[in-house]
Order: sequence, then C-alpha cells, then structure tokens
Amino acid sequence: MALTLYVDTDRWRAHQRSVVADFPDLVPVCKGNGYGFGHDRLAEEISSLDIDTLAVGTTYEAAAMKDRFSGDILVLTPYRRTEEPVPLPDRVIRSASSVDGVYGLVGSRVVVEVMSSMRRHGVLPSDLGKLQSALEDVRLEGFAIHLPLDRTDGTDAVEEVIGWMDRLRAARLPLHTMFVSHLTAEQLARLRQQFPQTRFRARIGTRLWLGDHQATEYRASVLDVTPIGKGDRFGYRQQKAPGTGWLAVVAGGTSHGVGLEAPKALHGMTSRAKGMARASLATVNRNLSPFVWDGKQRWFAEPPHMQVSILFVPDDAKAPKVGDEVRVILRHTTTTVDRIVDRIVDR
Repeated sequence: MALTLYVDTDRWRAHQRSVVADFPDLVPVCKGNGYGFGHDRLAEEISSLDIDTLAVGTTYEAAAMKDRFSGDILVLTPYRRTEEPVPLPDRVIRSASSVDGVYGLVGSRVVVEVMSSMRRHGVLPSDLGKLQSALEDVRLEGFAIHLPLDRTDGTDAVEEVIGWMDRLRAARLPLHTMFVSHLTAEQLARLRQQFPQTRFRARIGTRLWLGDHQATEYRASVLDVTPIGKGDRFGYRQQKAPGTGWLAVVAGGTSHGVGLEAPKALHGMTSRAKGMARASLATVNRNLSPFVWDGKQRWFAEPPHMQVSILFVPDDAKAPKVGDEVRVILRHTTTTVDRIVDRIVDR
C-alpha cells in the first residue's frame, strides 16, 4: 500500500528524446529531489541519452552523483569561500558569480555566471575589467546566464543574452561556450546564427523531465475506510463530521510532500479571488486535498499525517474500498514517493 508515481515509460522517454533533438548540446539538470524521480533514475536516463555533462544544484549532490554518472558534472550553486569543502573529482565544474569566487577556485574548472535580469547572482558589467586576471589561474569552461521565466515588461530574452555577449567581447573575454537557461529552441537558433563561433549549451530540467504532463501520474492506495455520520467526532482533534459518508485513509502524508505547497505568484483577479477563497475556507478547517476520487478533489478530514492522509468522502460519491487507488495532484519537485512503477500503455 503506497504512494506511487506511475510512468508511461515509452512516452516519457520519447519526450526526452524530442527535447534533446530540439536543444543540441543540452545539459540536463538533476537537482533537489530529482524532479520527483530521484537522482538514481535520472542518472540512468541521462546515460542512455549519450550526454557528456549534467548539472546538479549543490556540491553535496555532485558528491552523490559522481558515482552514478561518469561524465562532467556542473554545480549550479556559485562557489563561496566560506562553504564547507566537499571532496570532488576533477570532472566536476564549479560555478562562480563573483571575481572573488573565481580567485577562490585556483586550478579548478569554472563557469562564470553573469548577472541577468533575474537579479539573483552573477558578475556585474563593472566586474569585467577585474575578471581577466582572475581567469588566468582557473580553467574557464565558459560563461552562463540564468534568465527569468516570464518577461512581463516585453523585453526580449535573446537581446539580453546578446547584450552580455557584446560586453564580454568588448572586455576581450573568451566566448567559446555560453550556458543558458529558459530559452526556446528558436531563440537558441537565433543566437547560434549570430555567434557561430560560440557553443551554446541549454541547461534544462523541468522541460526535459516534466514537459509531458500525460506521461506521469501519482496514485495513492486506500488503506482503510470507515463509515461516519453527520456530527460524529473523529481524529486527533475530535472534530465533527460535516455530513454522512466515509473517512478514507490513503497513503501519502507530510513526509511525502502532501499538504506542502510552494508560494505562487498570482496574476489577475480570478487567481487572487481563488486564493482568498481558499484562505477563508482554511480558517474554518476546510482544506481541499490533492486527492481525486470519483471525479472530484476531496476535502481533507483533518490535516495530513506523516505518512497518510484522511479524506472525507460524502455519501453522494462512490464508496471507496480498501485497495482502491486514488489519483493525486502533486508537484513533482516537492514530492517523495514510496515507489516508481514503469508501465507500458497500449496505444
């Protein structure tokens, strides 16, 4: 009885191949929880795609991945002199987002991140004059720019990259390789046409692993079902049941990521109104769960437990039974499953 991620393996891998075809020199990203699949699984998939480099988030992930993947490993988090030393092989490439960071990586393979409109981290245009001498003591693998997902001001992502290419060229810095994020295949083609001597490498995670939403599905086993009448008390806090129906205990709790939600940027009045409605319901202990039964998302009967959740299923729905599986709408990057099941879907 488990929280399971089902994967339509052929469809999932076909999508991977299509992304690799659209983005020559792609660098797959494998960080965090491995986009819900885990690092072991993604390392296996990357190796089958005949790719020479992957990107991870941290040095700790690089240390774990070095025994799973034999190619180069790019650490995306920039180096800081105060960080804990982690023993890593020479095939690990470090990122630097400051002149001081480059000086701290003497002898290392380095990618230098430039400051984009993300305003997260990166060297500034004013740093470029100091960067030349710092690069003499490292092995420069290229520069990198991490771009925003949305451009609400109407600016052009390609023009932002071109602006930095022009600055780097004016500073007489080498432009043999540029790592980019959040560009389309068409935008990359424009850059390659304008800068034929530069190798553009797209770092891609979400689009590669999660781009085909129909290739994966979460399902939770029903572990127990208890009939309940309106007003009956139940649970840790002995709340009253809102109506007649069933309490369904399903696999999946806070240790799996159920009930955890990253903050969302709300756009427009409709999404804001929905957010206010959810918040209002939460004040009276009404929280909609991600579990879908009989065609509808069901309410949590009480907050999710560590490994299970309890749902209230009203008597106008189909009665759940022990052993049934309930579909679950979960965010891959915050979910840890009990098992992954590959299945072949007849078409």
